[in-house]
This record gives sequence, C-alpha cells and structure tokens, in this order.
Amino acid sequence: MRYYINIGTNLGDLAANVRSALTMIGLRLGVNVRQSTPICTDAWGYESEHRYMNVGASFDTAQRPEAVLRELRGIEVSMGSASHRNADGSYADRIVDIDVIAIDEMVIATPELTVPHPRMEQRDFVLVPMAELAPEWRHPIVGLTARELLERLSRGQGAADRP
Repeated sequence: MRYYINIGTNLGDLAANVRSALTMIGLRLGVNVRQSTPICTDAWGYESEHRYMNVGASFDTAQRPEAVLRELRGIEVSMGSASHRNADGSYADRIVDIDVIAIDEMVIATPELTVPHPRMEQRDFVLVPMAELAPEWRHPIVGLTARELLERLSRGQGAADRP
C-alpha cells in the first residue's frame, strides 16, 4: 500500500523537525520515504504568530493502517508534541503533527483514522505537496486527481509560499 502523509511543524527548528520526523518514519516503519518540497503557510483554523513548514511524504508498506498510525503517533510523542488541540478544542502550535492523508485510493472511516483526510480539499499545505508527489492520485470519493483538487482550491485561495 502507498501511504501519503503530511508533516507540519511551527515550533523550534522547523527544518530539523521535519528531517527528524522523516528519518524516524523510515527507521520505525522500515520504508524508503519520498518527500515533497517544503512549503510555509500561516496557521490554518486558528491564529498563531508562528508560521508552519509542511512537507508531504509517501512510502510503500504492507503494514496495516492502524499499525502505521500507531507508529506515526509514537513519533509525534517522542519528538515532544502534545495534543494538537487545546483544552477548549481549538488548534494549538506544535513541534510536529503527522497526518495520514491517503492510502492508495482506499476509504477508511474509523474513530482513529479517516482517509482520505476529511479536510485535505481545503488545505493548500496538503494539496501542494500531494500534487507534487502524486499528481494523478484520484480522490476515491470526490473523483478528482490531486492536481485537479489543487487547481480547484487555487481558484479560491492563494497558494502557499516555498521557503
């Protein structure tokens, strides 16, 4: 199965955070990780004085989605990230946040994991890397490719900055 993930960080040394997360993913899952060009954006869904660096990544593994998600959450914790939400439910700044965006063209809806990511179509910091890594990947519910999703979003918003 091909996994597509997004790594975001807005606290500390952003480039080092991304490098550490990518290295740990490769080691813990035993995979070769392919990454997109980093992009920088303002916080999404809340106000923050810290801009985000985001990187898309993809890798192939036969491991079950639940096991991969467990490893990714373990990496977040080992890097010092607390919950990505405040006590009131609002988003919070973080050292690293790793989201599973898609797994091939699978649809999964469990309390722990929803793929494709339910808000991917609204986030340029997800779609820009996804369109770079897998422009022809097709959203199994919406039916559009990653490139088409990005084009649709770009008509309504500006694209993210590249560092």
